[in-house]
Amino acid sequence: MRHTASLPVLFAAVVGLAAAGAQAQDLVVNEGQDSIRLTDAACSNAAVLQRIAPAERALFRTASATLQGQRYTACWSRVSSAVYIVYEDGDQGLVPVARLKVPVDI
Repeated sequence: MRHTASLPVLFAAVVGLAAAGAQAQDLVVNEGQDSIRLTDAACSNAAVLQRIAPAERALFRTASATLQGQRYTACWSRVSSAVYIVYEDGDQGLVPVARLKVPVDI
């Protein structure tokens, strides 16, 4: 899932929910048991930030993922019509913006 660009996403929801609470700003991508959650909080994970050019770090936000049963910390940034994700282990991926969804948390 981390290497494919076939995951679900609706990025405009982040902008539209800017006045709402922090949890409401989250966006998710779900595919079977795998999921990625994007938040609007600035990326602060040192392991991820060392993999991003210093001049671009301010553009990245925090993400978390559960992929094949493993939990990962990641950071993301919008690039054109996709979300670019950098994981703590150095893996990277793209998710089309059109596939993001606002989570339904119970």
